[in-house]
Amino acid sequence: MNHPQITVVGSINADLTVNVARHPNPGETLLGSGGGVTAGGKGANQAVAAARLGARVALVGAVGADANAHPATALLREANVDLTHVETISTEVTGLAVITVSEDGENTIIVVPGANVGVDARGVEKHKAPVEAAELVLLQGEIPADGFARAVELARGRVAVNLAPVVAVPREALLKADPLMANEHEAGLILEQLGLRGEGEPKELAKRLVEAGFASVVLTLGAQGALVADAQGVRPVPTPIVTAVDTVGAGDAFAGALCYRLVQGDTLDEAAAFAARVGAFAVTKPGAQPSYPTQADELPTC
Repeated sequence: MNHPQITVVGSINADLTVNVARHPNPGETLLGSGGGVTAGGKGANQAVAAARLGARVALVGAVGADANAHPATALLREANVDLTHVETISTEVTGLAVITVSEDGENTIIVVPGANVGVDARGVEKHKAPVEAAELVLLQGEIPADGFARAVELARGRVAVNLAPVVAVPREALLKADPLMANEHEAGLILEQLGLRGEGEPKELAKRLVEAGFASVVLTLGAQGALVADAQGVRPVPTPIVTAVDTVGAGDAFAGALCYRLVQGDTLDEAAAFAARVGAFAVTKPGAQPSYPTQADELPTC
């Protein structure tokens, strides 16, 4: 593989998905359907999203020596993501996400990290070649904080961050994000992590993140689109109106698509507008990685 345009340093999970009429209340038992295992993990999802659209993508990650390793990496292989730097850790299970999807398409997710703990500073250092070679390094919050920080240190190109879940990472590493991608809830938590007020309207949150030191911010708002913020101000990004079937992985589709367009030379506003269309496409189909479009798919328009 040629030098990667995008190197994702992130998680690989097997997704166990259960469908329910509604999400249970505490202490309540409901009957569900499904129970199939598919590929997931924010790192893997974003790598597949970018690769399916045509980017050259490498993934630095880890899986366990268990039965879930194969289904967890199947669509990465199908999308031609370079898996040379995905390590198998015999003492760990492959990361597992237990996902509950209600009839209105909303989801809850519980993640068991498993082998993803191996994407720490030592693991990233061992597989530093694609990190150093990439035009853009994409990171999330499902790996150890020291691995996140080491990847930022090694990156020679642009660094994009989707800190989901919002975990404690070194401030100086986090502020290298250009862009920082977050939903409204995550934006508030990141501001609080920086010692700032995390409440407010989306536009105010985006503005406050830029004032905190981020060069650029993309705040996703689901069906309401997104906001792009930088030193020039805060600008809306519309999204197509579609009927949601399953929102699992839609944010990852957005992140991967945005990074794909950035390495193609788009401005952040242009990349975010394209990513909104990819995210809208993804929610019309079930699952995470299987719902992501290829270059041959027709994306919805606003």
